[in-house]
Amino acid sequence: MYSLISFLTQLHTYPAVLVTVQQTQGSVPRETGTWMAVFAQTMYGTIGGGHLEWDALRQAREHLVQSCRVPEPWTQRTILGPRLGQCCGGALELRFEPVGAADADRLRQQLQPRLTPLALFGGGHVGHAIVQALAPLPFAVHWVDSRDDVFAPDTPPHVQTEHSDPVHAAVRHLAPGSRVLIMSFSHAEDLDVVAACLQRQRERSDLPFVGLIGSRTKWATFGHRLRARGFTVQELAHVTCPIGLPGITDKAPAVIAASVVAQLLLLEGQGPG
Repeated sequence: MYSLISFLTQLHTYPAVLVTVQQTQGSVPRETGTWMAVFAQTMYGTIGGGHLEWDALRQAREHLVQSCRVPEPWTQRTILGPRLGQCCGGALELRFEPVGAADADRLRQQLQPRLTPLALFGGGHVGHAIVQALAPLPFAVHWVDSRDDVFAPDTPPHVQTEHSDPVHAAVRHLAPGSRVLIMSFSHAEDLDVVAACLQRQRERSDLPFVGLIGSRTKWATFGHRLRARGFTVQELAHVTCPIGLPGITDKAPAVIAASVVAQLLLLEGQGPG
C-alpha cells in the first residue's frame, strides 16, 4: 500500500518505468502481477531482488535517460539459472512500461491490491501494534473502540477507525468476509463482541475467522457464558482463542502482533474454508 501511494505521488512530478511480472513458469522469486516502479533516482516495489531485479533496474534507467521521447512498452523473457546467480529453475516474462503523470489514475486502479477486510476491536497496546504490522500488507482494516481518543494520530490512511458505544454494535456493519480480531480493554466488551459475531455467523455465515486474545482459561469462562446465551458447542468452535501461532509465548505487544499477523497470512494462504 505504501509503495503504491509513494509511487503515484512521485509520478505526478517525474516519469518512471513500471516493471511487471507478466508471466511465470516453474519456480520464480515473485508471482504474476508483481511490480516495481523505477525512477531515475528511486524505486518502489520489488520483483524479487537479486540479479534479475538489478538488470531490470539497469534497463529501465537506461530508457529513462536515452531521450525525451517516451518509448513504447517492451517485454523480456528470462530463464533463471546459475548464469544469473539465481537457481530457482523457472522462467518469467517482464513487461517494461514507461509511465507518467497522465497514467496515474489508470495505474491506481490497475495496481490496487485486493484487500482482505479485517475488523479489529480494541485500541490498546496490542491493537496499535497489529495496525502497524498490517500497514504494508493487503488488509483493509476497520478499527473499532468504545473509547474516545484511543486511535493513533499516525494511523495509516487506509485504516478506517470507528468509535462505537456499545462496541459490539459495529459487528452488524462489518464488510462481508471480514476477519475479526477481538482485544478490547474489557472482558465484558470482548464477550459482547464475540456473541455479536456468533449471532452474525449464525444468520449470515460471512465471518470466516473470529479470533479472541486471551488464555485458554479465559475462553473456558467465555464458553460457559456463551452457552448460557444459547450458542452451541459447534458454534463456539468457530472462535479461535488464544490467537497467534503456537509456541510463541512472549507477551510483548509487537511479538503478539507479529504472531497474530503471521496466523492471518497462513489462513489467507489456505484459501476459502
